[in-house]
Amino acid sequence: MAQEGKISNGVDRFEQQRHQKLSRIKELGIDPYGGRYEGAEPAEDIKCKFKQGDETQQAKCAGRIVLLRDIGKLIFLTLRDRSGTIQVGLSKKRLTAEGAETAETKKNKKKSSSASSADSAVKETDVQWQLAKLLELGDVIGASGQLGKTKTGEITIWADNLSLLSKCLRQPPEKFHGLADIDLRYRYRFVDLWANPEVMERFKKRSAIIATIRKFLQDRGFLEVETPMMQQRAGGAAAKPFVTHHNSLDMDLFLRIAPELFLKRLLVGGMEKVFEINRNFRNEGLSRQHNPEFTMLELYQAYGDYNVMMDLTEELISLLVEEYCRGSQVQFGDMKVDFSRPWPRVQYAELLKTHSGCDIDDIKAVRKKAAELELDEAQMDDVVVIDELFGATVEDKLVSPTFVIDYPAALCPLTRRKKEDPKYAERFELYIAQMELANAYTELNDPAEQYENFLIQLRGQEESMAKMDDDFITALKYGMPPAGGLGIGIDRLVMVLTGALNIRDVILFPLLKPVRD
Repeated sequence: MAQEGKISNGVDRFEQQRHQKLSRIKELGIDPYGGRYEGAEPAEDIKCKFKQGDETQQAKCAGRIVLLRDIGKLIFLTLRDRSGTIQVGLSKKRLTAEGAETAETKKNKKKSSSASSADSAVKETDVQWQLAKLLELGDVIGASGQLGKTKTGEITIWADNLSLLSKCLRQPPEKFHGLADIDLRYRYRFVDLWANPEVMERFKKRSAIIATIRKFLQDRGFLEVETPMMQQRAGGAAAKPFVTHHNSLDMDLFLRIAPELFLKRLLVGGMEKVFEINRNFRNEGLSRQHNPEFTMLELYQAYGDYNVMMDLTEELISLLVEEYCRGSQVQFGDMKVDFSRPWPRVQYAELLKTHSGCDIDDIKAVRKKAAELELDEAQMDDVVVIDELFGATVEDKLVSPTFVIDYPAALCPLTRRKKEDPKYAERFELYIAQMELANAYTELNDPAEQYENFLIQLRGQEESMAKMDDDFITALKYGMPPAGGLGIGIDRLVMVLTGALNIRDVILFPLLKPVRD
């Protein structure tokens, strides 16, 4: 970082100073980018094994220097590794030549064989001490030695062996108080992760959450599968796709917007419980809740319906809250989200009536209300106006987990309609903290009805995308069992479970605008 705490693309004076130290390290015959370093223990394990009064304990650790205090004859370093931090104490008395002795120093030793062994030891020990004096914040080192405590009670490795494993040539954040600039944190996540420990913890928790989801589903007989990322037709959801081109076949392909239609083919094939955790791509805008590349859990269960999916969703997320949050009430920004069960299941039309004052069947009233809210209702179909009004008046009222059920059928071309009232589809969306986190259906498995729904859906699409998925219709003709299907946005779920208010805080490398010169 530059003095102002920013990372510059050019070589600033701080980097020049670090290059000078790099040259001096090389002059000592030390490889500044080390090599294999075996036997290092996690910092937290070392601290846990410490026994007061045992002067025989040895420890070996490797990590990045995040704090450095040079007080002349003593140097105290704080190393950070994947588990946490530990202090390393360096003194000229304790350091030996082993860690710094390289092929070059051995070569020099042979040349000066006439010198006494005592003089040679002094010189070699001095190499290690000179290396210690050249260390800087951000360097990656290994250290081993006796484990003890300082007068202030800090567990410390009193190193008798020091190895430089990688020289840091860029200035870390000033005083190592963390990388604060939000845009730089996303662009330089490789710095953010070790400069801000809470960021590392969030991504470790994300990984653990996904592992728990996998185990939950596998324990219930679900089979994890992988389906194509590049598809000949953009299907499974209503969204704008990314288009690419396969040169050898001379054909356009779409990065998938959803894996739905391929997962349903597997139901036809006899895989009765399947799931996939993978990327979807939608060529749409960026926001605190949207990234064009995002992670979804999508699953299907033969012989189930959307009620089965609600039960499974509530059980899964409640388990995650229990395991990764403290208590059933979770703070998310200025909202308190209460995960106490059972979660309410409320009809779409009922919520619309409650919060907008409009009956879903009174389209004149719906359009009037939409116009009052400055929605461009004149350019929309009736059902789209209804859904836009729902978004404008209802979604921000849904803080604690709420299943919104029975959507207008016209919004759901892949969903079975309710027998008692075909105007509505057996679909739910789960809202938590004013965000849609899950979407689920009782799946439509009638090939004739699906074909007609596809025709209606294709009318509103661009000509280049308006292609019937004949292969999927053919699959349905072979007979797809009745099924429930569910999609959960992993990124948004992790946001809620970790308290991150921006989706970019839970994606390691979010899409960003390019830096302009």
